Amino acid sequence: MTLGSFVFKNMEKTWRWFGRKDNITLDMLRQIGVEGIVTALHDVPSGEVWTLEAITELKVYIESFGLRWSVVESLPVSESIKYAGASREQLLENYKISLANLGKAGIKTVVYNFMPVIDWIRTDLNYKLADGTSTLYFDKIRFAYFDCYILNRAGAEADYSAEEMKQVNELNKTISDEEKAELINTIIVKTQGFVNDSFKGNVQKPVELFNQLLELYKGIDKNQLRANLKYFLQSVIPTAEQYGVNLCVHPDDPPYPVLGLPRIVGNAEDIEWILNADKSPNNGFTFCAGSLSSGLHNDVPAMAQKFVKRTHFVHLRSTEVAANGNFMEASHLEGRGHLVELVRIFESENPGLPMRVDHGKLMLTDGDTKHNPGYSFLGRMFALAQVSGIMAAVEIPKPTVG
Repeated sequence: MTLGSFVFKNMEKTWRWFGRKDNITLDMLRQIGVEGIVTALHDVPSGEVWTLEAITELKVYIESFGLRWSVVESLPVSESIKYAGASREQLLENYKISLANLGKAGIKTVVYNFMPVIDWIRTDLNYKLADGTSTLYFDKIRFAYFDCYILNRAGAEADYSAEEMKQVNELNKTISDEEKAELINTIIVKTQGFVNDSFKGNVQKPVELFNQLLELYKGIDKNQLRANLKYFLQSVIPTAEQYGVNLCVHPDDPPYPVLGLPRIVGNAEDIEWILNADKSPNNGFTFCAGSLSSGLHNDVPAMAQKFVKRTHFVHLRSTEVAANGNFMEASHLEGRGHLVELVRIFESENPGLPMRVDHGKLMLTDGDTKHNPGYSFLGRMFALAQVSGIMAAVEIPKPTVG
């Protein structure tokens, strides 16, 4: 849209939708200004082929509501690819077939992550705020307790400072069985159940299963995980290029090693390494401001400026981080994400990217309806209104001709 001497080039407003079983319907989304849908074939187990027929059927359904399937989030990378297991080659072939089918269907942006065992981590999914809303929260001491006393991971204490371990040991004296059970349910079952096939369904022994998965990565350090990621990229990027698909890795959340596992998408050096591992423009980045801002080592606007040209998808959310490492989701107008500056950078230097507001608070009647953690309706609608205001206010000067 043009107005006077300015050009407004907004990012596409997208929304993560979990398919026809989602209580948030496409009819609801088109009424609140959503333009594109971010989704996946959620019923297809990780590692299996996404058929062209299944992709097309869902795409046509989305389009029947006047929306488009803008982004796949995610086409999961199976654990065996990440740790280089015996089934890696077959899983890579299946991945390439799925990528090709997405390209044939006209879906050109595909998110993946390379986080071993565990995706995003929080210790409280309903942290109460003074205004009556609630948000997602990460408490480092409670997470360390989970690591040292619930998982009983060998050598875990060495990953924490003496002061942190003192607090962990004190917590062990007072924490109730109900709190322990809720911590297990929050870290393993609730947050992983809808993003990780290993924890879907009725998980009977989550701690035992979790420790079995950790064992698969025994002896795998940062360099080996990087080598496995490079092998993945070199295997699948030629297919992405052939079918015009942009792959974009999601940063780790939080962006540093956990549970003795390496994490390799946590800072500017990591991202630069990945983009240089295969310099194809189809090897790109999902710029998740929330994940990146939860690490005090990251300067989020500087990273946006550095990687803007290789970014294919943007998650606009923000966090507030304490000096001790605890963090929570912040208002989309506040926190370390600096979303106003990010919108200015992306709309001026890589216009038209799809973006979603990502996590939202629980507010008003959100608690009355079942949603995946972080994916409320009213909280995200409120965040979308905030970000829409930012987008409308950011003016990009029209280039001078002549």
